[in-house]
Formats: sequence, C-alpha cells, structure tokens
Amino acid sequence: MNSIGRILVVVALATIALAQSPEIPLTDSRLTIHTLVREDIFAGFLQGDMEKFSRGEKNIQLLLDLRPQEKPDLLAWKGGAHLYRAVRAFEEKRKDEFQKNYELALARFDEARKLQPQGGGVNAVIGGSFGIFADQLPQENRAAAWSQAYDAYQVLWKQQGTVVDKLPVHLRGELLAGLAQASQRTGRAEETAQYVDKVITLLPGTPYEKVAKQWKANPESASKTSMSCMTCHDAGKLQARLTSLNKQ
Repeated sequence: MNSIGRILVVVALATIALAQSPEIPLTDSRLTIHTLVREDIFAGFLQGDMEKFSRGEKNIQLLLDLRPQEKPDLLAWKGGAHLYRAVRAFEEKRKDEFQKNYELALARFDEARKLQPQGGGVNAVIGGSFGIFADQLPQENRAAAWSQAYDAYQVLWKQQGTVVDKLPVHLRGELLAGLAQASQRTGRAEETAQYVDKVITLLPGTPYEKVAKQWKANPESASKTSMSCMTCHDAGKLQARLTSLNKQ
C-alpha cells in the first residue's frame, strides 16, 4: 500500500473511532495530541479504567499516522502507557509481562528524547509518568526511574522556571511538585528544600501546599508520600476545550 492509501486507511479508522466515541475527534487539528489522548490515558492511570485506557492507546497509534510531526510527544505517551502496563503486571506478579512492558517504556522514552531532547511535551510526559509510577516499580528499578524523572523536570524548569508564577495552577503545581519529589527521591536534600519552599510560596491554598508543609514539618514523611498529580486531569476537559473552540 502506498503512503496515500495508508493515510486514507488511517483517516477511515479515525472516522470509525470518532463515530464510536464522538468525544474523541482525532481529525480536529485545532486540538493538541495531548488534549486528545490525555483524558483516556489518565482514566487508566488514576481510575484503572482499562476500556478508556485501551482506547487512548489505540488513538495514540492512529495519531502517529495522522500527525507524524508530533511523533516525539506521541512516543512519550506510548512510553507512559507501557509503563502503566508494566506496573499493573508487576503488581499482579506477571514477571515476564512486566519486563516486556518496562523495556518498551524505556525504549519509547529514549526514542522520544532522541527526536526532541528539549521538548516540553516529551519531558512533561516522561517526568509525569515516572512521577506517578516510579515508586510502584520493583525496588531495583526505582532509582533509575527517579533519575529519569529528575532529568525531565530539570529540562522543564529551565524552560518554565522564570515564568512559573504565571502558569496555571495545575501546570505550576505539577512542575514544582515533580521537581520537589524527584529531588527528594534522588537524594538531593538542598534542592528538595528549595522546591518545597517554592510550593508553599507559589501554591497557597492548594493540595500541593498541604503536602509541602507536611514534608517541611516532618522530612521523614517525604519518602513515604507523594506530592505529584494532586490536581490531575478530571474527565470532561476534552469536551470543554472543544466547546470553547467551537464558540470562537
């Protein structure tokens, strides 16, 4: 099949997916790939909804053909999906399946970074995925996972640190919480303290501040608690974004 024929097939499949799930308009170029896949992938991450999660995985694959220019970000999302499947397999004592998916996660993350090492989307997805799941990996994999998370958040900090106070609460919170947690997990005590203070200063009245104050009052609690994903990805954001665009 030539490239034109392949694209026509992909568009047809996307149209079928759209008919089955009208809230996922894959062919709408006004929507970023993050907006299109995030809600379904996080339905798996946070609620264990494997039906939506599987739909998200399929849509990532379709988007790789529909939007090849977005390949780095999409590969990062594929890596995150494999990481989640690896964690589920590990928790259910399916060792071979864990190893297969974990290796695939690392490979997709590595490929995404090679294509776009400073990419904001790439590093946000990698850092966020490890931020959620690194502590759920086998003990022998956690240090390397947190090291990758730390590196990803450092890229984001270099890009966004000067405007962090102007970011929306969710983006501000996830960036600073990710930095604090990755620093703590990789043994960087001084950096951890600095980011915890920034969370308290820049995110008053939020769930991030509550955890940060707990860490500050009782540093030993930090290794046993998470600050990431405190305002994550409620359902309905895709439809809200689409509605907003249609009103313009």
